[in-house]
Amino acid sequence: MSPSSPAPLTSRREQILEVAADLFAEHGFHGVSISDLGAACGFSGPALYKHFRSKQAILAEMLVSISEELLAEGRRRVAEATDDSEALSSLVDWHVTFALAHKPLIVVQDRDWSALPVEAREKVRATQLAYVEVWVAVLRSLHPRLSVDHARARVHAGFGLINSTPHSAVVSDAEMQQILHEMALHALLT
Repeated sequence: MSPSSPAPLTSRREQILEVAADLFAEHGFHGVSISDLGAACGFSGPALYKHFRSKQAILAEMLVSISEELLAEGRRRVAEATDDSEALSSLVDWHVTFALAHKPLIVVQDRDWSALPVEAREKVRATQLAYVEVWVAVLRSLHPRLSVDHARARVHAGFGLINSTPHSAVVSDAEMQQILHEMALHALLT
C-alpha cells in the first residue's frame, strides 16, 4: 500500500464484532437479539448468518480474537524491549492502551463469560494464561526472589487495576493512560 492510499475499510465481520461488543456491553449478551444486532449494523438480523453461524459464534470470535491480540502484542513488546524494565513498561502501556480503547470488550468478558461455548472458553482461558505468563516472566526477571505464585498474583491484581477502565475512566483517556500506567507499575513492582 502506498503512503497516499487510504486505510483499508473495516470488514463486515469486524464491523459486526465492534457493534456486538457495544450492544453486549450495554444490554448483556442475552439482552441482544440477532435482529437487534443486524439493525445496529444496518441490515436484517438473518443477514448476520452470512458472517457468523450464531450469536454465540460472534461472542466466541470477539473474545478469542482479543485474547490472541493481547498475547501476540505482549510477546512482541517483550521481544523488542532492550531490558526487563522496558519490557514491563511496554507491557503496561500496551494493556492500558488496549483497555482504554476496548472498554466494552472488558465488560462483555466479565459479564458474559458463561455464555461462551465451552471450546471458546477453554481457548480464551489458555490464551489469557499464556499472556499472564509473559508478564510473570518479566516480573520475575526484575525480581528473581519473587515466587511464581506471588508474581501471578501481582499480574492479576495489575490487570484488575487496568481493566477497571469501564468504571474508573472519568478523566480524559490521556490522563487515564498516565494514571493507570503509573499505578500499575507501582503495584507490580512494590
